[in-house]
Amino acid sequence: MTPDQSASARGPLAGLRIVELAGIGPGPMAAMLLADLGATVLRIERTEPVDLGVKRELRYNLLLRNRIPIALDLKRPDAVELVLKLVERADALIEGFRPGVTERLGLGPDACLARNPKLVYGRVTGWGQHGPLAPVAGHDINYISITGILDAIGRHGQPPTVPLALVGDFAGGALYLATGVLAAMLEARTSGQGQVVDAAIVDGVAHMATTFFGLAAAGCWQPQRGTNILDSGAPFYDVYQCSDDAWISIGPIEARFHHNLLQALGLSPAAIEQLGDHANPATWPRLRTTLSGIFRQRPRQAWCDALAHQDVCYAPVLSLDEAPRHPHLRARQTFVNVDGVVQPAPAPRFSRSGTAPPSPPRAASPQTLDQVLREWGIDANA
Repeated sequence: MTPDQSASARGPLAGLRIVELAGIGPGPMAAMLLADLGATVLRIERTEPVDLGVKRELRYNLLLRNRIPIALDLKRPDAVELVLKLVERADALIEGFRPGVTERLGLGPDACLARNPKLVYGRVTGWGQHGPLAPVAGHDINYISITGILDAIGRHGQPPTVPLALVGDFAGGALYLATGVLAAMLEARTSGQGQVVDAAIVDGVAHMATTFFGLAAAGCWQPQRGTNILDSGAPFYDVYQCSDDAWISIGPIEARFHHNLLQALGLSPAAIEQLGDHANPATWPRLRTTLSGIFRQRPRQAWCDALAHQDVCYAPVLSLDEAPRHPHLRARQTFVNVDGVVQPAPAPRFSRSGTAPPSPPRAASPQTLDQVLREWGIDANA
């Protein structure tokens, strides 16, 4: 089922109710993911918006899509009581404050689980709920630094390359929070008991790097960045500039794919043999020089035409603006247009319980609060 099919197909999480205490970064990303998959996510906004340093219209804040927002001043006892009433009717709560903040508000795990023993209380932080660094500030770059991952990213002889905040906030944080919340909700159906999910970005990032820690322990991964097969050290797993200054990526690690690529590039059998075994690092400098020279001879589109639909492990390096127009992503409807904003569609796909098209971010209003109270069965005057 594709993303633009009937909105009546709400996704596999339809029927689940989740309360999200508004934050930034991994919390909203996890909430968006769960909402994309059909859960009803109620976002408790602050009465005064947080200054994120980026000015934009609400419709461009895509992490807030698919949610119902209400604004409450959580410093007021009546607002805290209202959230606790919502918690009584929820399957899970998500928060991304520093350790101890929700406890001081009266919305910590003990208070919430006392109201709803089956509640899953999802918490995401950079450092985790305990440990020497737990109470201090940090951001994505700091969390991936102490896990050893930032040190491993970059070219040989160059400083570590700072990646987008995908590695820490969104992969190590948001995806692990969402997975933990879903796992705990499944367990609660059997045990009848809720629990706290402590999703620390440092834990998630370290867990994602399991393969590389294993390779390093076996002596199969060199500590110098940019010298290994998967970190730009190998010329057959890298990017190359074309004659129009655009870039392409290649990744034919396996011998047959590597041979296919060299053939597709027009090299003769004798030239291919002269390059030697691509698995031998001693051959890498000569291979890199050869590949660089060949790719520089033609523009990127010419290489796309020449290498299309072949088993050579090749793709153009596209910009954020170009990506939605790629034929493959258009065929899969990987991107959708919502309220005039092109954005990624919900993922993954489901054969039966397909997801609905995303709804745009919306602002909290008194009317929304009244609607939420009715739908959640709460008497506003009680």
